[in-house]
Amino acid sequence: MAVAALVAFPALAQMQEAFPSYIQVYGRAEKEITPDEFYLQIIINERDSKGKISVESQQRDMIAALKKLDVDVDRQLKVANLSSEFFKKKSSVATAKYQLQLGSSAEVARVWQALDELGISNVSVLKVSHSKIDQYKEEVRVEAIRNAQRNAATLAEAIGQKVGRCFYIYDSNSNVLPAVYDNAVLMRSAKASGTVEMQAEEDPLEFKTLRLEYGVQAKFVLE
Repeated sequence: MAVAALVAFPALAQMQEAFPSYIQVYGRAEKEITPDEFYLQIIINERDSKGKISVESQQRDMIAALKKLDVDVDRQLKVANLSSEFFKKKSSVATAKYQLQLGSSAEVARVWQALDELGISNVSVLKVSHSKIDQYKEEVRVEAIRNAQRNAATLAEAIGQKVGRCFYIYDSNSNVLPAVYDNAVLMRSAKASGTVEMQAEEDPLEFKTLRLEYGVQAKFVLE
């Protein structure tokens, strides 16, 4: 039995070295940022004017109105879809779909109001984002793993131990949480921004902040 014990001790030590005592923790971090990129979808349809105003005419009026608002049309306005006038059937109407990128909620309000005055009311928010969204994502992910390490250190200290190296990380990120908007409410606010009271406000439309949330699982050796 003594010989067996002597043989078992080295084997146990090797096993502990191969499979050390460890602590498994979860770290999370979140950040809310104010968007500075707003993407609108604009649909021009001859049906809106009962066929009296062509898509081409409405397009010219739209571009002129946008330029009057200092929008860089060449850079910020993109054609998403355009039905050809040449292939239009008698039973259908020509439509054109655009995507417009703007830089502030105040600019969104001004554009929305200007388009509505032209009779272009099919305008909706596609998405909002931030010009430095990728940078913020990385910052939140890094903060999540640091929080995991702090959690591990706190728990280990409670039992008189310390954490060593990290030997396992699972990055279970959830990316950007989407924000849903009621376009009818936004349009009413945009129309109201034409009043004297609303013009005095710097932020006439209330857009939700972007929420970044990341979670990380990690395992640390206990020393």
